[in-house]
Amino acid sequence: MIYIMPYNSKIYVAGHRGMVGSAILRELKKRGYTNFVTRDRSQLDLCDQVAVRDFFELERPDQVYLAAAKVGGIHANNTYPADFLYQNIMIQANIVNEAWRIGVQKLLFLGSSCIYPRMAPQPMTEDALLTGKLEETNEAYAIAKIAGIKLCESYNRQYGVDYRSVMPTNLYGPGDNYHPENSHVIPALIRKFHEAKISGFPTVVIWGSGTPKREFLYVDDMAAASVHVMETSHDLYSSVTSQTLSHINVGCGSDMTILELAHLVSKVIGFQGAIELDSSKPDGTPRKLMDISRITGMGWKPSVGLEQGLAIAYADFLEREKVKVD
Repeated sequence: MIYIMPYNSKIYVAGHRGMVGSAILRELKKRGYTNFVTRDRSQLDLCDQVAVRDFFELERPDQVYLAAAKVGGIHANNTYPADFLYQNIMIQANIVNEAWRIGVQKLLFLGSSCIYPRMAPQPMTEDALLTGKLEETNEAYAIAKIAGIKLCESYNRQYGVDYRSVMPTNLYGPGDNYHPENSHVIPALIRKFHEAKISGFPTVVIWGSGTPKREFLYVDDMAAASVHVMETSHDLYSSVTSQTLSHINVGCGSDMTILELAHLVSKVIGFQGAIELDSSKPDGTPRKLMDISRITGMGWKPSVGLEQGLAIAYADFLEREKVKVD
């Protein structure tokens, strides 16, 4: 059963300028929702409790999508652990608590697949949470996201609200961060192969052994899943979760090695050279494949294949690079 909020309900999308937040905003508009409230980073510091409290008192939204976060790839997570832990915990705590204070009953928190133990059985089910040691290179970010899940569960249990959590796999698509050092694997590879192509380089070097396996989901599919979860009736949502294990995995259900991904990105971009591996660089978690049986049981499935999504992402990258040059 699907429960649809009135289309004029006021919806706050935290992080609406980011890749995930902007995709959620697109999806909500596509479904007919019309009443949104947003603030960018220059207008509202989500780490500032007083500022967040004043914002909620002023705007009083009916529901919240918590897509705001400090994010980055292996290099960024490993280099700035204090920033990732502090900022994400503060953002989550401030938004969840102030939403509750003004009476928001429905909130969706977006986590990450890195919450699961480094050596979790594959595919990773939701009940693998807190059953083993985390991957060291992104431990701080993972701990912050686990705290966000438990915060939502605790407010549900103590205050009777309906705060839900979704755990996306590796996301990519329009609005991604293509920074050469702080980006995730797909945008990093897109930039590498594009620059090698236009410069005529004979090879592209990728980090690690190339053997770790990853799952990738197009960001608009993630947005559709997020709204689907929010629109799902409380009874159906509760039937696939529990009071103390309320998060739901979101992925595509299949994975590939980093080397296979590199070859696919190379194909999409049209790079004709060779691919070399730098095994001195870290691999990260050996495999991260999500068990998505819960969300597919709720009636959602992805619609954009990886090669199609990569082509769209590359077109977005080219457009953004053109704007920077112009």
